[in-house]
Amino acid sequence: MNKRIVLWIVFLMSLLLLWENWQRFNGKPSMFFPTNTPAAVSKTVPAATPAASATLTADGLPSSTAVPLQGEVITITTDLFKADIDTAGGELRHLELLKEKEGSDASFGSGWKALVFGNEKPVESHNVVLFDKSDKRTYLAQSGLLGNYPNHKSLFVAKPGVRTLTAPGELQLVLEAEENGVKLVKTYTFKQGSYSIGLTHQIFNQTAAPITPAVYMQLVRDGGKLEGESRFYSTFTGPAVFTDEEKFQKLNFDKIEKGSETHATKADNGWFAMIQHYFVSGIIPQDKLPRVIFTKKVDANLYAVGNIMNLAPIAAGASDSVKAEIYSGPLVTSLLDQVAPGFNLVKDYGWTTIVAKPVFWLMDAIHNVVGNWGWTIILLTVLIKLAFFPLSASSFRSMGKMKLLTPKMTAIRERHKDDPQKMNQAMMELYKTEKVNPLGGCLPILIQTPVFMALYSVVLASVELRNAPWLGWIHDLSTPDPFLILPVLMAVSMFIQTKLNPAPADPIQAKMMMIMPLVFSVMFFFFPSGLVLYWVINNVLSIAQQWVITKNLTPAK
Repeated sequence: MNKRIVLWIVFLMSLLLLWENWQRFNGKPSMFFPTNTPAAVSKTVPAATPAASATLTADGLPSSTAVPLQGEVITITTDLFKADIDTAGGELRHLELLKEKEGSDASFGSGWKALVFGNEKPVESHNVVLFDKSDKRTYLAQSGLLGNYPNHKSLFVAKPGVRTLTAPGELQLVLEAEENGVKLVKTYTFKQGSYSIGLTHQIFNQTAAPITPAVYMQLVRDGGKLEGESRFYSTFTGPAVFTDEEKFQKLNFDKIEKGSETHATKADNGWFAMIQHYFVSGIIPQDKLPRVIFTKKVDANLYAVGNIMNLAPIAAGASDSVKAEIYSGPLVTSLLDQVAPGFNLVKDYGWTTIVAKPVFWLMDAIHNVVGNWGWTIILLTVLIKLAFFPLSASSFRSMGKMKLLTPKMTAIRERHKDDPQKMNQAMMELYKTEKVNPLGGCLPILIQTPVFMALYSVVLASVELRNAPWLGWIHDLSTPDPFLILPVLMAVSMFIQTKLNPAPADPIQAKMMMIMPLVFSVMFFFFPSGLVLYWVINNVLSIAQQWVITKNLTPAK
């Protein structure tokens, strides 16, 4: 009776999750998860007006409603970046990653659609864009001084210099602005082969009295989801902060909107970032400099995370400076490790982190040998299967014995169908006589689950799989199988596994178990082919192991 209830719950939950994901995939509101549905970000075309002091909000930061200025957009090009920096505010307003592409034909069923309906117009591949100021996205890096001094609403002047970095070395863009006797020199430093950008603020006190300035740096982004984001699996998009004391904290746009988000607010270390699937932009101010950490709603569907650093008084005619680093690039573990303490946590594996990190280390080691991420996934799955062979064998032996006992269990149910208590007593007596543990097939699986969930998280989070081919028709392991071959193999493997398991005595339950492979496989149509490959290989290995063990079992007497 308990088994029947569990099966019904699993089946109904599967249908509910399938319906939920289908609704979200078609743009309908989620039944379980809040979605960001704020108004569109208002766009203002900069007017050609003279520099004016920005209106300040209660926290001292310039208001988003300040009069916009007409600046010059300066484009910096390196081997990794194409960056646009606006002299109006000195903000980083556009950043393309020249080595990272997106846009392909590997969408749901694109392969068989092309075969049936003819070749459709291909989706053009283009560079991944992080920072941007367009109708589709607002994502900016801003900085300046609090008060009536130069800030991200002031007009800067760019010093002449090289704008394209073609040889090993570095390139600097120097911007200057002056207000009320205080000059701010903002310097961006780009290095060849690096996703990190240096950012230095030099403050010159040209007044006749000491000043006590505060430097702020912030990342501003709208709360919209990524274009083309799957509705069938969840990835995080939003701010994060890190301090030595509070460690890594992911933040939520909805809570920032409501003013209910909580996080570390003071430190003299750490960093803040905006995370999205496969990529991150983070600002790391210089260490041992006291700071206030803030999050705020800037405008409709526009949010900020940042730091405010109060400096020591600067005497008349003196100067001071604050250094920082901007990392904007892929979530490659080896790169993240070099940025700052704890910065590798932006590659977030959730609750599986403690297991996922060693799993990724092993995955990376295998790839260094075989050089192909598809074969890496296959070999990693094989190694994990081998490591858990004793547990799996115990589970399959238990299920095999239960399958052999099915006729006797059916007879007991039929004989005591009107007396559940006697039926349960007879079942327990049968288990005792045949030395079978009815939970023996479940416990080993439960022990292995965290490892396989960690492997799932690793495959889903690894930017290394983007645009990575396997063989034949699989040109990108991070996108769905265009010909749906792997999902079909997934359905077949699940069906075979169902046939190898003990059949439920209830005919309705048996039919449910036969339908479930089809239900789950529909969801896998939309999953990255790398994930489906992992599940297919895992199922095939389980089938082989289960078949051998079941075949060698001695029939119960």
